[in-house]
Amino acid sequence: MATTTSITTTYAGESAGKFISAALLAGNTIANGGLTIRPNVKFKEVVKRLELDGIVKDGTCDFADTSTLTLTERILQPKELQVNLELCKKDFRSDWDAVQMGYSAFDNLPSSFQEYLIGYVAAKVAQKTEQNIWAGAEAEGSFDGFATLLAADAAKIEVTGTTVTAANVVDELGKVVDAIPSALYGREDLHIYVAQNVFRAYKRSLGGFQSGGQGANGVNGQGNNQDVSVLFFDGVKIFMANGLADNKMVATTKDNLHFGTGLMADSQEVRILDMADLDGSQNVRVIMRFTAGVQYGVAEDIVTYGIA
Repeated sequence: MATTTSITTTYAGESAGKFISAALLAGNTIANGGLTIRPNVKFKEVVKRLELDGIVKDGTCDFADTSTLTLTERILQPKELQVNLELCKKDFRSDWDAVQMGYSAFDNLPSSFQEYLIGYVAAKVAQKTEQNIWAGAEAEGSFDGFATLLAADAAKIEVTGTTVTAANVVDELGKVVDAIPSALYGREDLHIYVAQNVFRAYKRSLGGFQSGGQGANGVNGQGNNQDVSVLFFDGVKIFMANGLADNKMVATTKDNLHFGTGLMADSQEVRILDMADLDGSQNVRVIMRFTAGVQYGVAEDIVTYGIA
């Protein structure tokens, strides 16, 4: 069954050569280096955890192996995913880009539309992957994200969440920082991953209101006109994770969060197949195949906010 195509356009002179779509949620966690990428995972990969206790002892003349080494593991298993669309070229002949299809009965999709379609499909996949990384739950086209995995793990450090606003965001971020283990605080790759609404609330709070401690004029005396692209809270970098649901936060180090896939290039490769030479039809197929999945290493090194 072909993909349902709905074309709503009005011919009014020559096309401007541009297509407009709804704004896409950027896949920024991967793009901005927010986690550890583990490529070339064909089936499964083991994320190992090594623990030693009592490693330092009082000095003696003898060798005394009194420490305990514990080796545990978590399994990272990327899920195979795909995109399959089928478009009929006949649907585009009445559109204002039809001249690009050529005048033969054996025509092609408009070239400008093909270019746009490739970019649009790839961007939609990036958006879906971003959402899956943080808030995904095992279902058709989805895999378990960090929030789902952590919600089931009692070993995490849990902070009770609430609705975050510009008026309370400083207090709520403070609760997260206070819960970070001392062994992690000060690590260069420590981040507080926050939902968009939390990031916006914190940025607005920096614009200035006296109850937030910033003074009436905010950061650098610029009020709400300030543009701070990199935000910190109590020395910890704030990372806006577009895939996190509203009022959710996760604090941990980058090397504790893992994204697994076969080839990174797979999620950026969109293939368009004209079926005319294969089955004589007027259909064009759009195909993507890739794998993706996430896993964390040490739950005790993760602070969650609003993830019960």
